[in-house]
Amino acid sequence: FAVSFTIISILSGCLTLYGYGMNTGGPAVIVWGWPVVGVMTLFVGLAMAEVCSSFPTAGGLYYWSAKLARSNGPAWSWFTGWFNFLGQVAVTAGIDFGAAFFINALLNLQFGTSTAPKVTILIYACVLLLHGMLNQFGIRLVALLNDISVWWHIVGVLIIVGVLTIAPSHHQSASFVFTHTVNVTGWHSLFYVVLLGLLLAQYTFTGYDASAHMTEETHNAARSGPRGIVMSIIVSLFAGWILLIGITFAIQNYTAEAGSPTGVPPAQIFIDAVGATGGKLLLLIAIGAQLFCGMSSVTANSRMIYAFSRDGALPGSAIWHQVNKRTRTPTNAIWLAAGFALILGLPYLWNSAAYAAVTSIAVIGLYIAYVTPTFLRLRQGESFQRGPWHLGRWSRPIGIIAVVWVVFITILFMLPTANPITAKDFNYTVVAVVAVIGFAGIYWLVSAKNWFTGPRVQGTAEELAAIEHELEI
Repeated sequence: FAVSFTIISILSGCLTLYGYGMNTGGPAVIVWGWPVVGVMTLFVGLAMAEVCSSFPTAGGLYYWSAKLARSNGPAWSWFTGWFNFLGQVAVTAGIDFGAAFFINALLNLQFGTSTAPKVTILIYACVLLLHGMLNQFGIRLVALLNDISVWWHIVGVLIIVGVLTIAPSHHQSASFVFTHTVNVTGWHSLFYVVLLGLLLAQYTFTGYDASAHMTEETHNAARSGPRGIVMSIIVSLFAGWILLIGITFAIQNYTAEAGSPTGVPPAQIFIDAVGATGGKLLLLIAIGAQLFCGMSSVTANSRMIYAFSRDGALPGSAIWHQVNKRTRTPTNAIWLAAGFALILGLPYLWNSAAYAAVTSIAVIGLYIAYVTPTFLRLRQGESFQRGPWHLGRWSRPIGIIAVVWVVFITILFMLPTANPITAKDFNYTVVAVVAVIGFAGIYWLVSAKNWFTGPRVQGTAEELAAIEHELEI
């Protein structure tokens, strides 16, 4: 639960995409989109948790696909793993990219530092470097910070909401918070814009598969893994909704804050609501949570890369699954995760929609990997061997809803976000997804189908469990 809750990180996802939500639907979509997406995500999580109970192994999603496929198990496993790889890298990029925006905003408020894209990218690279170094050398520190992270997120939300409730002399009306819509996308269809605005919530609800990856390190794994998945979603749903409602009530000047010179609307909302000093302190709380989240994401990402390359699925696999004998960490996998995340963020230098695209890539990659085992489980019907934690007669309807929802959001978040469509604001999500999956497909047809037999089961899973034990999270 702790690791999944940390990677979901409502203080990261909710805040870093809050400005996107202000322009793409406005308060009504920000506030009501959250519980709608949260409930649909809960269906996905429940279906995932049921499969996790049957296969409580560190291999996670692509291992499940291999075991659940009636035929062509290696192919199902291969593509599940590649979607997971894409999503993991993109979510690391999204988290640390968001942290870079917030750090840049704080530096702008404190020292007048430029918020030009090149400055943000430089800060982004430094954040990735910090998280790479921590994961390579500071293993005990990473373990300690993960313990702190959960409390930081919970107490941080209470502080931010409490201060924004008490301190401002003015609050928005309930009518504004719950019914007001805003559309500055250039699209004339409010319905379409409302759907686009769901990205804020859907991006935040990612990363809860971390509980599945950790099952080999827990007691009563067939129950504790599923419980961690479901509880992290439920707690995030309620805590995140409180946070979003609290921030939206505290808006003082919507237009000015949406177009804040800091580039980060929540930073301007904090400053306008509680003053410069208090606003900067609230901003520090958010930045701390984002840095915790990014650190955990790099760890989970490198763990997935290690497992996938251990099975030979990545080009240069012999390099990526090596373990540093001195630090006893999968060093090369850590830096591959950080390096690819940096590449995903570079288009921001010339594309203003880059951050929304990165988060869309994360959602699409991860959710296809999340729901593929559920789809395969549905195909098995009554022959599926349930674990001790299962959904009973609700298994099939919940699984169908989960699959349909993921198909819907996969199409939705590849659609254009701004009109007219130009090179400056083109949603390059579809390009990144097609490029990675096209590469995986060609690689499979040309070579991998002849030698990839799926994840190496149990015998070598112990090796991964040993590495995860060293990672201590």
